Amino acid sequence: MIELFFGFIGRPFLAIFTLIERFGVFILFQIGLLKLYPRAFIRPKLLLTQIDIIGLGCVGVVTLTGLFTGMVEAIQLYGGFHQFGMETFIGYTIFLSITKELGPVFASLMLISRSISAMAAELGTMRVSEQIDAIDILGVDSKEYLLVPRILATVISLPLLVIWFDFVAVSSAYFISTSALGINPIAYQDTVMRLGEFDDIMTGVIKAAVFGWIVSMIGSYIGFHTSGGARGVGQSTIYAVVYSAVAIFIANYFLSSLFLYLDW
Repeated sequence: MIELFFGFIGRPFLAIFTLIERFGVFILFQIGLLKLYPRAFIRPKLLLTQIDIIGLGCVGVVTLTGLFTGMVEAIQLYGGFHQFGMETFIGYTIFLSITKELGPVFASLMLISRSISAMAAELGTMRVSEQIDAIDILGVDSKEYLLVPRILATVISLPLLVIWFDFVAVSSAYFISTSALGINPIAYQDTVMRLGEFDDIMTGVIKAAVFGWIVSMIGSYIGFHTSGGARGVGQSTIYAVVYSAVAIFIANYFLSSLFLYLDW
């Protein structure tokens, strides 16, 4: 009875310590990769190939997401602004919310669902089929060859995807606002040009670069350390998507707080 009691009390603490230990191993692994980043440019073909797979492969889904995000936001905001006769301010509100928050987060989530999941599955399959071990036996650093190009490609691709998302979403919101909701296009453009700032766009781009680094580290790490055959590959894919998505929301809060403190 006493053993069960103390076991019930100690189990949460043991889980916390285990989580801290795993997080520490993850951090040490990523620190070890830092010295390999400059070497990625020795094989530019690998980097460009990953940019094509990770970045260009997401253009379609990011375009659709941005298109309907802008239209839905315009329709939802119109109801509230119309009650106060402030329809012309919809343009700036949409521009600000998309460039600073919705663009980086939504584009990151689309990249996670399409590219990070594929990254974890591919690396996991290579691990369980012993292809990664074969690369190491041949004298090639598997981390430099497999992980670093994928991480850098994601860091490069995601900011570009966010810029494209912003353009599509803002354009679709403008089209719906001026054609379907009857807002004056000149007044709409004037509020955006007068109140909008370049820093608003750069805030989202900086977030995108950080998000790209975080999700690519998580996806590549989980895939690289897969075990357990086909079942393990499936579990690694799930873990990569879930952990990456949660990390995005956590990082978004801290980055938004930092930018607020810096008055960006």
